[in-house]
Amino acid sequence: MSNTSYTPPGNAPWLDEGANAWQLTAASLVAFQSVPGLVVLYAGIMKGKWAINSAFMVRKTGIDCLALYAFAATLICWVIWAYKMGFGDQWIPLAGVPGPILSMDDLLKQAALPTAGFYPNFPMSTMVYFQFVFAAITLVIMAGAFLGRMNFTAWMVFVPLWLTLSYTVGAFSIWAGGFLFKLGVIDYSGGYVIHLSSGTAGFFGAMVIGPRLDIDREDKRPNNTLFVMVGAGMLWIGWNGFNGGDPYAASADAGAAVLNTNICTAMSLLTWTVLDVLFYKKPSIIGAVQGMITGLVAITPAAGVIAGWGAIVMGVLSGSVPWATMNLLQPRVVFLQWVDDTLGIFHTHMIAGFLGGFMTGILATVEGCAAFGLTNPGGAIEGNGRQVWVQIVGALFVIGWNMAITPLILLFIKFVLRIPLRFDESTLKIGDDAIHGEGAYVFDSMPLLHGHHDRHVDPLPAEEEGKDTYTPPSAVRAQVV
Repeated sequence: MSNTSYTPPGNAPWLDEGANAWQLTAASLVAFQSVPGLVVLYAGIMKGKWAINSAFMVRKTGIDCLALYAFAATLICWVIWAYKMGFGDQWIPLAGVPGPILSMDDLLKQAALPTAGFYPNFPMSTMVYFQFVFAAITLVIMAGAFLGRMNFTAWMVFVPLWLTLSYTVGAFSIWAGGFLFKLGVIDYSGGYVIHLSSGTAGFFGAMVIGPRLDIDREDKRPNNTLFVMVGAGMLWIGWNGFNGGDPYAASADAGAAVLNTNICTAMSLLTWTVLDVLFYKKPSIIGAVQGMITGLVAITPAAGVIAGWGAIVMGVLSGSVPWATMNLLQPRVVFLQWVDDTLGIFHTHMIAGFLGGFMTGILATVEGCAAFGLTNPGGAIEGNGRQVWVQIVGALFVIGWNMAITPLILLFIKFVLRIPLRFDESTLKIGDDAIHGEGAYVFDSMPLLHGHHDRHVDPLPAEEEGKDTYTPPSAVRAQVV
């Protein structure tokens, strides 16, 4: 038995067990947004041949593949070096000292943001996990711009590089005591650190990677709209943890942030749907989901510092401005059409994130800032016009950094590491089966389960091979059941 004088965590005078419980719950809600929330949404919104790849960029099925990999890889990088770069002692002006945070002493001691001089009343292990899920979802969101063509090997290299060279810089600069923190930029829960950065990086990364096949760009029908709705529902409810966890306590301000999040999201969804009906004469489920997402994104930098009526105003703007850029501006601007941003991350995250941050500079209240522990005297409505240009400066830094660093990382992967950024044409024609040997609804060219080893999915006839045909999921199930 040990004879050390270690104090059990339950007896630590700094530990607030209620705050710790809420922080872990909030973190788990954010994790739930990525896996399975965005995994399911991505798998449903893409064409059937890319459902697996898209999810594995988040998890191990094509679309799911990009997402699940990003989630897992981010965690390992986070605890070995990246957390301390984003939230540790200052090393260089834009980042903290890299290093592991894995010892038992590290995990049990009181959480600290040393450069910012802030010490929450829960363990460091809780803080590390809470900040990890935000870092992970940033990469998962960005993957939405690359779906349908990015080489998975390139993505495996890209994730740790971008996390290290971009995400940690934004997090340290705005949240952990860096120069934008000192300037007074308000980013309640990641409108800039997460959404503006992922939207900017996704758009300019898509420009460097190159487009999907023309036939994939022309046929944008999702393979499973119900999956999209299920994933969207997980995303919305999970956002209660996304914004409600950032006061680092189960406080009154956490409650205000959760309510404002839902008010803005509802108003944004309704606004987008009304615009769809006015212009296209019918409501769209995918459109409603887009409006929901833009509302969630726009309220994120402001959630606990604006009043409820401000959340309604922000919802109207987040449901209309990104709608206009997506439906009116993009068809008229050749450059926006040329860049193949698969899921429109430019509109739903970059535009909405910038809009939310800008409106925070206008709508922030003195009471909200004080409840969040800020010394800022509110925004323009409180007579503090300075906050507007401070928010613009913060946004321009995030945009500029990601415009530069993301293409540089991708060019390094392509020309120095000699890893192609995009799958070859034959792989792009086939999709999941060529990459993973798996399909979204059947296991192509593999025995079916439950003992039916004599039953295989027949290959395409020679004259059909390579064609980009679309078979409804219900028809696929009917063929194999």
